Amino acid sequence: MAITVNIYYHGTNGNARKFAQEMVDRGIVDAIRAEKGNITYAYFFPMEDEETVLLIDSWTDQKALDIHHDSPMMQQIMELRDAYDLHMQVERYISDTNDIPSKDQQFIKV
Repeated sequence: MAITVNIYYHGTNGNARKFAQEMVDRGIVDAIRAEKGNITYAYFFPMEDEETVLLIDSWTDQKALDIHHDSPMMQQIMELRDAYDLHMQVERYISDTNDIPSKDQQFIKV
């Protein structure tokens, strides 16, 4: 079981993409990926909305996510988010990868 948080960053004038690029350029993304318990930390760009960036952020469990939230990196992230005047929509999921029904598995190519 994993916890996945989808964060949609919304901005104007390309600020969401600039934010994501600065996160990469400053090494914050690599540092988060190196944290114990991080499974995925990746940005995606919706084709139909150039002012939104989707972050998929997955952790092994709530404890790992809590440690991440208590880290100094969170202050950097919040400062950058404010500097780019971004607003967020958040979705949280608990992954169930062990019990995928066989009917669903027929559509999955690995």
